[in-house]
Amino acid sequence: MRRQLSVAAAQVGGIQPGETREEVVRRLILLLEEAAARSTRLVVFPELTLTTFFPRYWAQDLASTDRWFETEMPGPSVQPLFDRARELGVGFYLGYAELTGDGHRYNTSILVDSTGRIVGRYRKIHLPGHARPVGDEQAPQHLEKHYFEVGDLGLGVFDVDGVRIGMCLCNDRRWAEVYRVLALQGAEVVVLGYNTPLGLPGWQPEPHHMMSAHLLSLQAGAYQNSLWVVAAAKAGVEDGAEMIGGSALVSPAGEVVARATGTGDEVVQTVADLDLAAAYRAEIFDFEAHRRPDQYRLITERTGRGAPVPVPGQVPEPLTGHGPRIATTTQETR
Repeated sequence: MRRQLSVAAAQVGGIQPGETREEVVRRLILLLEEAAARSTRLVVFPELTLTTFFPRYWAQDLASTDRWFETEMPGPSVQPLFDRARELGVGFYLGYAELTGDGHRYNTSILVDSTGRIVGRYRKIHLPGHARPVGDEQAPQHLEKHYFEVGDLGLGVFDVDGVRIGMCLCNDRRWAEVYRVLALQGAEVVVLGYNTPLGLPGWQPEPHHMMSAHLLSLQAGAYQNSLWVVAAAKAGVEDGAEMIGGSALVSPAGEVVARATGTGDEVVQTVADLDLAAAYRAEIFDFEAHRRPDQYRLITERTGRGAPVPVPGQVPEPLTGHGPRIATTTQETR
């Protein structure tokens, strides 16, 4: 019998600043119940699920923003989600802002198994945005570098009811190294939540490219590492900021097998055939047979872009200053 996992991305429409934790948790429970009614065993919620995306606001004094952070998990307002999930026998992934007892602040996610037990925790590593306001500090910003520290738990893989689950968050999905490190630990599924706006001060990509870039990140990570990817978005308009949405589930073939149809609260579900990855892992992406880590040293030795590395025994041709020769005739361009 093939190994399967019924899994869902629980997309959440915009959470407004005035919504309470209790109101948000009631929305999450409704999504959880809908997913359970479709025989889902694991539900993935977005990044910073319990609040609006508060890093869009500038605050000089971080202590004044403590209301956005969780000091325990589950706290009283989130406990009903744990209780209902345990009653339904459904595991889940949840993103939130964490304030530790010794004053550290992280963009965090947890994995909870079907018994309601936290089995994994991840703190976001690739923090996007800025540490200071860009332009008008009253305008919407992206200040994750101001609010959060770089995660200190590494990229972990955890057993959730017999399935190896790797965790990451939002911007992590755009970095190839994330998927590879999780795959090298035997991850069968990578789960992630995200809050991606269409545009912000100092960062203005072309909006019509953002969805394709988002899906490309998921598809490349899934295909090149022979695993499933489940990505759950905040979506719609949140406190005036438009989020891209696009919650999706991607197979080891790099195929988007399920995708959100709207920008509100929505369950996006599929039955993931975990054995589908076997052929990829045994052939084209047989890591043990084909990977050459000794050739990848630059990945860990450099952070930014730099000069080409000299190739032993080869003398580089002198630069002419005119750039590469470009074919101009029909014969040459064939």
